[in-house]
Amino acid sequence: MWDHWVVESLSKLEALHLVRSLRPIYLHARQNLVENESQRASKPIEDEFEVFDEMQQWDRSSVEVEISENTFHEWVNDITSSGDEVVYRNDSAESKAAICPQRFKKLLLFSGNDYLGLSSHPTIGKAAAKAAQEHGMGPRGSALICGYTNYHRLLESCLADLKKKEDCLLCPTGFSANMAMMVTLGNVGSLLVSGRKPLKHERVAIFSDALNHASIIDGIRLAERQGSVEVFVYRHCDMTHLNALLSSCTVTKKVVVTDSLFSMDGDFAPMIDLVKLRKKYGFLLVIDDAHGTFVCGKTGGGVAEEFNCERDIDICIGTLSKAAGCHGGFIACSKRWKQLIQSRGRSFIFSTASPVPIASAAHAAVIVARKETWRRRELWNRVQDFRTLTGIPISTHIISLIIGSEDKALEASRHLLRSGFHVTAIRPPTVPPNSCRLRVTLSAVHTKDDLKRLAAALSSIINFQEISINGSNAYARM
Repeated sequence: MWDHWVVESLSKLEALHLVRSLRPIYLHARQNLVENESQRASKPIEDEFEVFDEMQQWDRSSVEVEISENTFHEWVNDITSSGDEVVYRNDSAESKAAICPQRFKKLLLFSGNDYLGLSSHPTIGKAAAKAAQEHGMGPRGSALICGYTNYHRLLESCLADLKKKEDCLLCPTGFSANMAMMVTLGNVGSLLVSGRKPLKHERVAIFSDALNHASIIDGIRLAERQGSVEVFVYRHCDMTHLNALLSSCTVTKKVVVTDSLFSMDGDFAPMIDLVKLRKKYGFLLVIDDAHGTFVCGKTGGGVAEEFNCERDIDICIGTLSKAAGCHGGFIACSKRWKQLIQSRGRSFIFSTASPVPIASAAHAAVIVARKETWRRRELWNRVQDFRTLTGIPISTHIISLIIGSEDKALEASRHLLRSGFHVTAIRPPTVPPNSCRLRVTLSAVHTKDDLKRLAAALSSIINFQEISINGSNAYARM
């Protein structure tokens, strides 16, 4: 039925002359154009990207960071920072005369989202630099005006292939992708009633997991303001509760939206159970695979590939700012859904498209992430290492050590800082009161020795034997 509703919605937009089209601007290389084009025609474009079969020295720069001694002092003493500290090293005489020299402290990063360590990959950096040299930042404008190029289209095609979907729509960020998707769902309810306010049974019913990302929540709130959606929030990963809500709902157009891997708890959505409910109720299944894309599944296709249910996912939203180590968001879907979203998704329509060098780098990251399979293997090895070292039965690379009070979480974070680790305390409003936590994230370019050091530092403030598990959540007693 959803295919029918999308087609009908598009026909309404066509009658109103409101269907929006993408018209890619083709950007030629400025130098050696003829030679480059002939060479590219003779070999697959993927052959242009250099890949490696093991960790290189430069990989470590994605997990080894430095902060100034001033910043370190303010963090340890819980002093609010303005961010004005000098962070650039410059050994010139003029610089030394202008500013006081800074000392820097090295930290091991366990709080980032660069799960594969790709942000420091030279092939990706070269792709961005080459595009910048040839085109600058590219034609700057929204995708519907002049910001959409052959670089953007190539990236969309690669992501559609990765997600086993018919097409893909690039968005400036993952946040804007979720906003565009939710607002478009609200538009379906409005378009199908020809200008009048939808009656209750004509609305779109959106069922949302209680712990979904803020971008989903904010998108749903905007959709609600259209007066065309009914919202139902089900208890986190509770399929019995979701089934009860679905069975009692009289609205025909149903949508279930969920994170596939929850960013603050580190647990998977019950994908197999969701697929079973989808077959039972015929709802549209939308997942936000921000933390699973490139990490989960044999080819990095994400959580749906991991659970062998890619064909049962109607729409997959993702980001290029986490495991891809770049920037941007996307919606993998059918061609009809893409046309509808690009015509009604306001956060897409009214945002400037990603700069060409960013699109070029992200395309390179998709290729590298697929080919360098050792990165996924090493990441999951680190998950096993953490389980072995601590005895905590975590299931993913996102480890949520729930401390409780804000003061205790901050003190735990400061202890890790003094021990040489960058792990921030997560506090309200990101998480509910009294569930403050240390969010530890693992990377493919962490080593087993890194984890041994981290486990030793954690063991002095947390009793691993007293940690209980709810899903993948670790509840720590200090």
